[in-house]
Amino acid sequence: MPSNSKSEIRNSKSGSVSSNSKFEIRNPKSVFDVSIVIVSHDDAEDLPLSIGSAIAQRGIAGEIVIVDTASSDASVGVARRFGPGARVIALPENVGFAAAMNVGVEATSGRFVLALNPDCRLTPDFAAVLTRRLDERPDVGSASGRIYRAEGKDLSPTDRLDSTGIRFTPAGRHFDRGSEEPAAGRYEREEEVGGTSGAAGFYRREALESARISTGYFDSDFFLYREDADLAWRLSNLGWKCLYVPGAVAYHRRRNLPRRRRQMSPAANFHSVKNRFLLRINNQSLAHFTTTFFPTIARDLVVLGACLTVERTSLSAFSWLWRNRRRLWAKRREIQEKVRQRLTADLM
Repeated sequence: MPSNSKSEIRNSKSGSVSSNSKFEIRNPKSVFDVSIVIVSHDDAEDLPLSIGSAIAQRGIAGEIVIVDTASSDASVGVARRFGPGARVIALPENVGFAAAMNVGVEATSGRFVLALNPDCRLTPDFAAVLTRRLDERPDVGSASGRIYRAEGKDLSPTDRLDSTGIRFTPAGRHFDRGSEEPAAGRYEREEEVGGTSGAAGFYRREALESARISTGYFDSDFFLYREDADLAWRLSNLGWKCLYVPGAVAYHRRRNLPRRRRQMSPAANFHSVKNRFLLRINNQSLAHFTTTFFPTIARDLVVLGACLTVERTSLSAFSWLWRNRRRLWAKRREIQEKVRQRLTADLM
């Protein structure tokens, strides 16, 4: 999930952008180990470090694509300075992180896809370490490295963690494991986790293709925020595992945190509220909802109460959900049919 709230400009409250939209770009014929996709919006200051760290990856055959969503700064020019080592796709409008990431995935051909935030810097072996582990584990559809919190324009590492993968609570909430915890002595063993953070999410292309729906690999209805958790839940429901590999290290500067919610823009909070319900509409089974009914409803009431009192600009999230209810319900049926087919295949 991108932490950069600058991707909140025009079109942020429109409907979804289909993966078959006018921005679709066909895959090239060549095949790489890893396709690194960076979505940018007014990220000119950060791009040199993220692109530079992508180019510096060793031990793999890789390709790099930067998808720019109508930046008003010099992002496109900065990306193009890297020459043929980094291909740039400049979209004419801001379609949001999820839809732009779909464009990047469609434009590439690697066996694995690394979704990289502009404010995240990889160590040189990051992609190679994850590639080796997933080649050894065909049941794993995605992976998370050990991501440290970074600070400043140079993305200087700190001694605190940013993410060691996503964890889901019984009520369906999601958090980055280890976020803001001291790194020393914590999360040092490889293990399966709920999902991978979109700051540096590593995905098997086969898994992405199995999870692709009418609104893309990443559901473009999310626009930004929580789209990584949605994809993680969908992949899990489809039988794919996610592996935390501490030997793959990255550094991420996270701008938006729960404690900073009141400093976030109205558009950011709108998407945050909207997407917490989209997560459940897309992925929650009736059995899961029944067993988690009371904590889920309690949390929903807290969110609604906040929207009625201290965050009234987010009330429009509920009207958006109501206006799009038929399309969202059709998409849920599409997703649940994929899950049903997977369960049927497992029984055969």
